[in-house]
Amino acid sequence: MTSPLRTCVFPCAGFGTRFFPATKVIPKEMLPLVDKPILQYGIEEARDSGLNKLVIVTSKGKDTILDHFDRTSELERSLRERGKNDLLAEVDVVSRMVDLISVRQKEALGLGHAVLTAKDAVGREPFAVLLPDDVILAEEACLLQMRRVFEETGRPVIALMEVAPEETSRYGIVAGEMVGNRKFKISDMVEKPKAKAPSRYAIIGRYILPPEVFAILERTERGAGGEIQLTDALRELVKQGDFYGYVFDGRRYDAGEKLGYLKATVDYALRHPQLGAEFRAYLESVLETAAVS
Repeated sequence: MTSPLRTCVFPCAGFGTRFFPATKVIPKEMLPLVDKPILQYGIEEARDSGLNKLVIVTSKGKDTILDHFDRTSELERSLRERGKNDLLAEVDVVSRMVDLISVRQKEALGLGHAVLTAKDAVGREPFAVLLPDDVILAEEACLLQMRRVFEETGRPVIALMEVAPEETSRYGIVAGEMVGNRKFKISDMVEKPKAKAPSRYAIIGRYILPPEVFAILERTERGAGGEIQLTDALRELVKQGDFYGYVFDGRRYDAGEKLGYLKATVDYALRHPQLGAEFRAYLESVLETAAVS
């Protein structure tokens, strides 16, 4: 019988070089997307998907990630004394949102190594991995969509997104066949294919994996860039049994790079209950001015 899925790992140890110089001191996961840090959207997705054991993989200089979700007694007292109850409520929601387990990746050895670093915290249970850079705007949480496939099959599941043929060289691409509504049975995967890609379905930063992946990662040799690649371990899992992808319903933004971050900011701002209408009017006025000029 498959153990219940309750754990989610968040790899947050990267340097964020695609966002330099903004991320020279500030962790990229803490850059604001409208009025919340990028990571908080991922935390909320995991929570809304029924995951309550959250493991953050950090590195030196990223203490602000944990501070954000901790209690801030002095700030709370100041807001209370000044009668700023609306702001106090927002701060309180964040600090009560989740309890986090923090582990540190001491060397920058890639995503596979970051996941392996969480081994002891995860234990002998299936777990999810959520890459905070991949922000997904969806009516239903992406991980929750994937969770149904996992509970139906008891097998690994990764998030997929259909991309244009000219974009396949930018992603890990899966081979296999569609076997149901949005469900793809994977036979292999290729990291950033330079020649003809096996499909147009790209791997996006959401994974539901069995604990057996840790043993595979421990014996996985360093690959591209001298790093332990998670994709190499996933290919080994494919050989061991059924492995599924799920073409999620939603829109994905690469908020770890500048243009993707800007697109996400615009779309999330337009949906914001307090800011959306006024921001839309502003954008329309900007476009009108640009058209005239």
